[in-house]
Amino acid sequence: MTGRHARGLLLRLAGPLQSWGTHSKYLWRDTARFPTRSGVVGMLAAGLGRERGAALDDLTALSMTVRVDRPGVVLSDYHTVGGGLPADEKVITASGKRRSEETGTLASKRHYLADASFTLALTSDDADLLHACAAALRDPYWPLFLGRRSCPPEGPVLLGAVEDPLHHLVRLPLAAKRPHGGPRPIDFYSDRPLGVLPVDSDAPHQGDGDHRSGEVTDEPLSFAPLERQYRTRPLYRRAVRLPEAAYGGFGTGYLEKLRAYIDTCCVAPERSAP
Repeated sequence: MTGRHARGLLLRLAGPLQSWGTHSKYLWRDTARFPTRSGVVGMLAAGLGRERGAALDDLTALSMTVRVDRPGVVLSDYHTVGGGLPADEKVITASGKRRSEETGTLASKRHYLADASFTLALTSDDADLLHACAAALRDPYWPLFLGRRSCPPEGPVLLGAVEDPLHHLVRLPLAAKRPHGGPRPIDFYSDRPLGVLPVDSDAPHQGDGDHRSGEVTDEPLSFAPLERQYRTRPLYRRAVRLPEAAYGGFGTGYLEKLRAYIDTCCVAPERSAP
């Protein structure tokens, strides 16, 4: 069982666009407001070089906690497919036939998060698994992307390996400027109760994080192209007012603060038992 003081990896997911689908189907592609377990597990599987139908049991055993540094804004993209193609290259229908000239162009709506930034803690008692995941994130077999192939990360995803990752998840510099009027509540999302977050104060109206805020169907069982399967898992949410010093700002100022913290607190993962 993964507890507060387990070993873990710290990740940074940021880029111009991200898209973490939850109910996407056919011509409508949505996005969650924070990274999904299926999206992060898929990113790890890509980095490890696993085929689509490969087992995921070890990766889904990782616990994931997300800190929302910047929620971003939802961007809707009008997208078309199949227009202007010759008759023998038009989109295939469910019956296996080619679409006609009149119905050859398909219009879809795709949603993204623009200018969002998240910090993640992946925790486990399996030191070998963490070592393999860290190596895959540093030198991925296949390219990493933020939920969709058109959304590459803006920089290295892996920040480092640490003991007691939730401690560092609360203290890593925020990729945001301090809001006018003082610090705002920062959202944390997890598959485990969040009452263990090591914080001094929180937003009282959001509760203690030990009670489920809902359920999401984003636990992957298989990524096989024709047999994708997901199961429902609990979602815990907690909003915390971090101190003003936690806000790292943007640009080089933020990156310098992040680098200073990483150099002091994060280490390369080892294969030895925790």
